[in-house]
Amino acid sequence: MKHLSRELNQLISRSVDSHVRIAVTGLSRAGKTAFISSLVNQLLHISTHDNLPLLASARDKRVVGARREPQINMMVPRFGYDEAMNQLFSPTPAWPEPTRDVSEIRLALKYKPIKKTKKLFSSTSVLHLDIVDYPGEWLLDLPLLNLDFHQWSQTQFAALKGLRGELAKDWLDKLEYLSLSAEVDEKRLEDISKAYTRYLHDCKNRGLHWVQPGRFVLPGELEGAPVLQFFPCQYNEEEKVPKGSNLAMLMARYQEYQQKVVKAFYKHHFSTFDRQIVLVDCLQPLNAGDESFLDMRHAIEQIMHSFRYGKSNILKRLFSPRIDKILFAATKADHVTPEQHPHLVSLLQQMVHPAWQNAAYDNIEMSCMSIASIQATQSGFIDVNGQSMPAIQGTSADGSMLTIFPGEVPTKLPPPDFWLNNKFNFYSFRPISESVDEPLPHIRMDKVLEYLIGDKLR
Repeated sequence: MKHLSRELNQLISRSVDSHVRIAVTGLSRAGKTAFISSLVNQLLHISTHDNLPLLASARDKRVVGARREPQINMMVPRFGYDEAMNQLFSPTPAWPEPTRDVSEIRLALKYKPIKKTKKLFSSTSVLHLDIVDYPGEWLLDLPLLNLDFHQWSQTQFAALKGLRGELAKDWLDKLEYLSLSAEVDEKRLEDISKAYTRYLHDCKNRGLHWVQPGRFVLPGELEGAPVLQFFPCQYNEEEKVPKGSNLAMLMARYQEYQQKVVKAFYKHHFSTFDRQIVLVDCLQPLNAGDESFLDMRHAIEQIMHSFRYGKSNILKRLFSPRIDKILFAATKADHVTPEQHPHLVSLLQQMVHPAWQNAAYDNIEMSCMSIASIQATQSGFIDVNGQSMPAIQGTSADGSMLTIFPGEVPTKLPPPDFWLNNKFNFYSFRPISESVDEPLPHIRMDKVLEYLIGDKLR
């Protein structure tokens, strides 16, 4: 009993404002890898540069410094920070490679506390910050934990409208000739699952975001494994499933995927987070159109249902950690002019409105802002027919220098008929070339840090 009590006291002492685990959440191309690279870079420069004025502890010179530390989980690869820096500071700056597997990075921040309870023990305290990077596609699988094979199949067929219906034709044609009750034909199931995977890739390439299972489009080490060879199908759930049939095999693979892939991923990573930032690229779906925007909104709503929210206390944190703060961030704020940033936030609020409502019901602290993790443009004004107009300047993806007014961001989602005669065209830019000894240029990364960990640095 004394041994158990001693261990409990040690756990409590380690958990009080000494460790924060942050979920960097977002769909594919939302900028998770760039965000983590910038966050680490900003904190590593915190003792030598005044690069984070909106982080109160940095502004008040209470942060002594930051350093990278070996991660606790030795079974997970290290986040490729050095590789990201090499790409960003190369002669031709490039964005870090998108994530293809899970990785982690840990930082230690030494600071001078202002809370009396902390000052009693030492003049300085250390906050350990754990950050996890992972493919955005994998995140889309979390809702599967609450669906059996029949329920999941129903959701997929219900979504076959508009563009999805067109893209699914090849898969549906192959599915039409499959007898679910016949003896299992693994080669046939493999062939149809490949057609279903191509359909998911086509959805992603056309600007749609809700693709399930997410591992099908980025399988990692599971590529070619039978656990990734299933697909939704229509059947009467009240009828008995013949043993050894195609349907029995599809159901078995789905259940194996749920338990061995999705549940394991959730248990090892997402069930332990304290804080969460949800990155959303609002500009890309505007370029793609109404269906893409609504599809992204639906995907975010489904994902948010999978996280556990609730106010934390010591006992809850020891045995059932929960996220108690969420930040929604519209990325690529530097791709529009500064006066459009409030519009970007307003549009983001519409994008995440259902998820916001659910989290608000659980009494979670939330905020919403626009950011640029790594700045790619400079803002200013240009003269157009004697009038001063806001503009941004940067290097486009093809290497040409552009000085443009990229257009207005709507404060609300335009109606579906808007896209019949109008189109948005927000450009992609390369990162700004900077000295390796300087922190990466950013927009509001200090405000992000103040929101996520400011209270932990007091």
